[in-house]
Amino acid sequence: MQRGQKEKKQSPELKQKGKKQKKLSGIGVMGGTFNPVHSGHLRVAEEVRETLGLEKVLFVPAGTPPLKASHGLAPARKRLEMVRLAVAGNPFFEVSDLECGKSGPSYTVSTLERLSEMHPGKRLFFITGADVFLDLHRWWRPGRLIELADLVVVSRPGYPFSGVLDSPFVLKEKDLSKKKRQAAALEAVKAGRMVRMGLASGRALYLVKVTALEISARQIRALLKSGRSPRYLLPEQVLSFIIQNKIKF
Repeated sequence: MQRGQKEKKQSPELKQKGKKQKKLSGIGVMGGTFNPVHSGHLRVAEEVRETLGLEKVLFVPAGTPPLKASHGLAPARKRLEMVRLAVAGNPFFEVSDLECGKSGPSYTVSTLERLSEMHPGKRLFFITGADVFLDLHRWWRPGRLIELADLVVVSRPGYPFSGVLDSPFVLKEKDLSKKKRQAAALEAVKAGRMVRMGLASGRALYLVKVTALEISARQIRALLKSGRSPRYLLPEQVLSFIIQNKIKF
């Protein structure tokens, strides 16, 4: 898809039970600090890949995230290696060093532009949580970001999808019947069905309910700092890497 090209505006489409879902040809992109990567990240990527029928999911660890403090952030190359260890063995997962291999702030827009050049003709699906999506207005050039990729917003405890629909980046439905369809879409996603809606850019927004694994990197870091075990919250090979390299968060 050429940059700037837009799709026709779409009304919400529900994945109905008993009907075969059309598989999508494209690449999922999952960014983040992965400080450290944990089982929650991996499960989200796997469920999104399977639900949308993506070719693969590309993990892109952030080098220097502009909206997060660097204090307590493990070195970029260490975080990159931890992600590589975590995804080893899954043929549908890959890791990119696009952000970790550069100096200066890591902007998602720049990463998506580069990935578009590296994968011509491939549709990109940027995967993020409902909590992160609500902060999209604080990102660098968010309007451009939603032109470069479809967005896949996954459920997060405490962040209902109704809040996502209030975002200025989501296509607003003015017609009453369409608003009713949006309400029906929310009920559908609560029931575990994937819902497709429109973004203001003309690209698509996918709402996906995923398994609620209340695991956070902050929780794992706190356990490590207190001398307690975070085993089974993250892959064993990642925990071994942290211990062997004496990584401090």
